[in-house]
Amino acid sequence: MMSNHVMTLRSLILLAATTALAGCNFAPGNVRPEGAIPLTLPQGGAYPPLGAEQADVTAIAYRDFFTDPRLQAVIATALENNRDYRVTAANVLVARAQYRVTRASQVPATGVNGGVTYTNNPFGALGGAGGATGGTGTGGTGAGVGGVPAQTSNLEIYQASVGFSAFELDLFGRVRNLSQAALQEYFATEEAQRAARISLVGEVATAWLTMAADQDQLRLSRETLNSFGRTLELTRAQFRVGVISELEVQQAETTYQQARNDIAALTAQIAQDQNAINLLAGTTIPLEQLPTELGERDPVLADLPTGVSSAVLLRRPDVLQAERRLYAANANIGAARAALFPTISLTATLGTISTALGGLFGAGTQNFSISPAASLPLFDGGQRRGNVEVARGQQLAAVATYEGTLQTAFREVADALATRGTIGEQLSAQTARARAAATAERLSDARYRAGIDSFLNTLDAQRTSYAARQTLVQTRLARATNLVTLYRTLGGGLN
Repeated sequence: MMSNHVMTLRSLILLAATTALAGCNFAPGNVRPEGAIPLTLPQGGAYPPLGAEQADVTAIAYRDFFTDPRLQAVIATALENNRDYRVTAANVLVARAQYRVTRASQVPATGVNGGVTYTNNPFGALGGAGGATGGTGTGGTGAGVGGVPAQTSNLEIYQASVGFSAFELDLFGRVRNLSQAALQEYFATEEAQRAARISLVGEVATAWLTMAADQDQLRLSRETLNSFGRTLELTRAQFRVGVISELEVQQAETTYQQARNDIAALTAQIAQDQNAINLLAGTTIPLEQLPTELGERDPVLADLPTGVSSAVLLRRPDVLQAERRLYAANANIGAARAALFPTISLTATLGTISTALGGLFGAGTQNFSISPAASLPLFDGGQRRGNVEVARGQQLAAVATYEGTLQTAFREVADALATRGTIGEQLSAQTARARAAATAERLSDARYRAGIDSFLNTLDAQRTSYAARQTLVQTRLARATNLVTLYRTLGGGLN
C-alpha cells in the first residue's frame, strides 16, 4: 500500500515537471540587432592598410603583447589586487547565486514533516461520568457516548509526511522566463568582469608608459637646465665686461628659470604617476618594477594585426554584456505576458498517521493529499498589462543600449586606427625636427660665441630645440599608448 502511494506522488511530480517543461513561451526570440555599424572597419586616408584575414586579438595574451617584464609584473599584480576588479568578481558570484535561487522555482521544493499531537477525547470523558452515575460500569471503565471507551479520553496522534506545497505548474513560461532572465544577467556580469579586466590592463599599461615618458621629460629638463645654466653664466660674464646689455641677461634668466620650473613640475608629476600605478595595482609597486625611461623602443608589440571585418567588435565583452542584457529583457517580456494567464499550483503530500509511535509505519496508516489550485485576478487596475508595457519599454532600451555600445566600440577602434595610420609619419617628422633643432642650436651657439650672431638668435634656437625634444617624447608616448588602445578596443587582454 505504501509503495502505491509513493508511486502516485512520484507520478504527480513527474507530471508537474513535464507539464512545466512543455508549457508555452511568450518571450520574443533572441535576435541580435544588425545594421548599427558598417560591415567593415574604416580604410584609406588616415587609416592603415588592413589585413584580409580577421585577426583574433583576444588570443594575444598581455604577457605576449607587453614585452617589458616589469610592466608584465605590474599588470599581474593589478589583476590580483585591484579593488574595483574584485567588485566585478563579487558581482559575478552574486549573479550566479541569484540565478540558482530563481532556477530553483522550476522544481518542487520537497520537504519532510513529522509531529505528535496530545489531545483529550470529550466523548471518553462523558462516557466515564455516565458509567459512574448510571451504574453501567465500574471505576469509569464502562462504555462512553458513541461507543468510545472511557479509557481513551486522552489521545496521542503521531504523523509523518513528505511532499511539496504550492508548486507552480509553469504552463505559460512565467517561472521559466524569470529563470532565463536571471541566467542572462549572470552571463552579463561575467562579460562585465571580462570588460573590467581588459580596461584594467589598458589603464595599468597607459599609466606605466606615462610615467616612463615623464622620466624622459625630467631627464631632458635637467639636461636643458645645465645647458641654459652655462649660457646664463656666459651672458652674466659678458654683461660684467660690458659686451652685452642687461636685457640679454634677463632673457637667459627667463629660459633658465623655465627649465627649473619644468623640473619641479615633472618631479611632482612622476610622484603622482607612481601613486596612480599603486592605486591601479592595489598595492605599493616595488621601485625595480617602475619604469626609468621610455626611450625610442616601445615596450609593446610593434605591430598588431587587424582584419577588415567589423564583426570582431561583436566579441568585445562590453558588447556581449549588452547583448546578454537584451536577451534578459526578452525573457522578462515573456514572464510579464505569462502573468496575464491563470496561475496553477499543486500541493501534494504522502504520509502516515497513527495513535501509537510503534505503529506509525504499520499497515493501514498511510494517507495522501493532492490539492491543485488555480487563481486569476479578475481586476487589478491594469497592473499586469502595465508590467507587460514596462518590460517592452525595457527591451527597447536594451536594444538601443546594445546598438549604442556597438557604435561606441566601432568609434574607439576607428579612432585608434586613424592614429595608428599616421603616428609613424608624425614620429618620423618629430624625430627629424628635433635633430634639426639640435643642430641649429649648436650652430647658433657657435656663431654667438664667435660674435657673428646676436644672443637673441641663440636663445630662440635653444627654446626651439627644447620644445622639439619635448614634443618628440610626447609623440613616442602617443605611439605606445595608441598600440595599447588598439589592443584594448579590439578585445585584447583577456589572457
